[in-house]
Amino acid sequence: MELHDLTIRELRARLEARDVSSAEVTEHILRRIEALDKQLGAYLTVTADAALAAAKAADDARARGEAVHPLAGIPGSLKDNICTCGVRTTAGSRVLENWVPPYDATVVERLKAAGAPILGKTNLDEFAMGSSTETSAFQTTRNPWNRERVPGGSSGGAAASVAAGMAYWALGSDTGGSIRQPAAFCGVVGMKPTYGLISRYGLIAMASSLDQIGPIGREVADVAELLNVVAGPDPKDSTCFPEPVPDYTAALRAEAKGLRIGVPKEFFGAGVAAEVQEAVKKAIKAMEDAGAEVREVSLPHVDYALSVYAIVMAAEASSNLARFDGVRYGVRVEAPDLPTQMARTRALFGEEVKRRIVLGTYVRGKKVLDKYYLPAAKVRTILTREFAAVFRDVDVLMTPATPTTAFELGRKARSPLEAYTADICTLPANLAGLPALAMPCGVGADGLPIALQIIGPAFGEAKVLQAAYTYEQLAWPTGAGRAWRAGKEVDVDVR
Repeated sequence: MELHDLTIRELRARLEARDVSSAEVTEHILRRIEALDKQLGAYLTVTADAALAAAKAADDARARGEAVHPLAGIPGSLKDNICTCGVRTTAGSRVLENWVPPYDATVVERLKAAGAPILGKTNLDEFAMGSSTETSAFQTTRNPWNRERVPGGSSGGAAASVAAGMAYWALGSDTGGSIRQPAAFCGVVGMKPTYGLISRYGLIAMASSLDQIGPIGREVADVAELLNVVAGPDPKDSTCFPEPVPDYTAALRAEAKGLRIGVPKEFFGAGVAAEVQEAVKKAIKAMEDAGAEVREVSLPHVDYALSVYAIVMAAEASSNLARFDGVRYGVRVEAPDLPTQMARTRALFGEEVKRRIVLGTYVRGKKVLDKYYLPAAKVRTILTREFAAVFRDVDVLMTPATPTTAFELGRKARSPLEAYTADICTLPANLAGLPALAMPCGVGADGLPIALQIIGPAFGEAKVLQAAYTYEQLAWPTGAGRAWRAGKEVDVDVR
C-alpha cells in the first residue's frame, strides 16, 4: 500500500509504530501535490511551511513520549471559504482575491490544537455557488478519476484532494449538497452534520440557515475521527448546539440487525439514472440480507424541495453578499463617485453569483414576499415535519446521493437549471437541517463512482455513522473511499 493511500487510522498506526514520521508523510504529500495538482487544480493555496512545522511539532511530541491527539501529524486540507489567520482566503472570488483573515475559524483552531498539519486551501465554486467547481474565479478543478469530468461542487477541490492522495482528510462546507455531491463524484466519504453541530464561526456565509461545515475522508472512520475534532459547542456561534457531543468513533459498529432503514420512494424517480437506482437498491438489499429491517416510506413534499431551496438559498445569499461592496468588505475598485465604485466592485462577481443575487433580491421584495419567499418557508417547515414523522418509525433513510455519475466539464455550466438538479437528492437534508453522509456503493458504466446517501434524524450522527460503517464492512471492508476502484481501469497515481 502506497503511503498516500492510507486511511487516517492506518497512518496513525504507522506513526505510532515509528515506521514513518509525520514530517516524512507531509513531505511526501507535498511532493504529490506539486506533481499532480497542475493537472487537477484542487488547491488554490499550498501552505507547505506551516504544514511541515506542524508535522515536526507532532513528531517532537511523540519523540518526547507525550500523549498526542489522534489526528496529530496527519495532514489535510481546508476549503477556501474557511478563514485561516494569515493565509489568503478567497471563497473562489475575485472580490476576496487577496483577503488575508486576521483570525482562524473555530474549526481551524481545533484542528491546530489537535496538531493536524494543514496543507493548504482548496478550490471551490465562487462563494460555494455551484455543483461542479467550474464557477471558481481562479481555476477549474478536474475529477481525479477522469479529468474530462467535474469533481462536483462546491467542495470539489476538497474531495479531489482526498481522492487523489493529496490529503488524508478535508473539510468542506455543504449548503445544498456541497460536501456529499463531490464526495460521491470523487469516490470518497463525505458528511454534512446536523445544522448547529459544528460552529460556522469563520465560514464565509452563503445561506446562513443552510450552511454547514463537514468532513471528507477515505473511509467512514476518517469522517468520525474528524467529527470528533471539529464538532461541539462554540460561544462564538449562537446557532451552535450548546451540549457536549459524543465520541463518534464509538458508533463504528458493524451491526445491521436491529437497524430500521427507510427507503423514501420519492428519491427513486425518473430524474435518477437507472444504474444509480440499481446500485443503491443493491446496497440496501445487502443491509437487509445482513439483518436490517427495510421498509418503504414517503416524503411527499420532497418533490418541492428544489424550488424551495432555490428561493431560500438565493434570498439568504443575496443578503449575505450585500456586504461585499468595496466599502465594508472585499476588493475596492476606485472610481470618481461612490455609486460607480460600488458598481465596478460588484462587477467582479461571476455570472452565477450575480444570478443568485438578482433572484434573491427579487424574492425578498416587499411586493412579492407573499408570493415566493413566505410560501417557500412554509413548505420547508412541512418538509421538516415529514422527516420528523418518518424518523419515528425508522433509524435512517437510504437514498441515491446524486442522480448520475460525474458529468462532463462545461456541460451544466451551459445550463444553470440543469446544474441545479445535480443536488436534488442532497438538498432536502439541508432544508430540514439533518445529518447526511455520502459513500461509494458501485461503479457506473463510465467507470465512475456511484454513491448512496444515508440520512438521519437531527443529531443522529452516531446512527448514520453506524449504518455507513456497517455497509462499508459488508461491501468495502478496506475503506469505501479508496476501494471502490479495485479492478477498475482508473488510476490517479500519476507520478
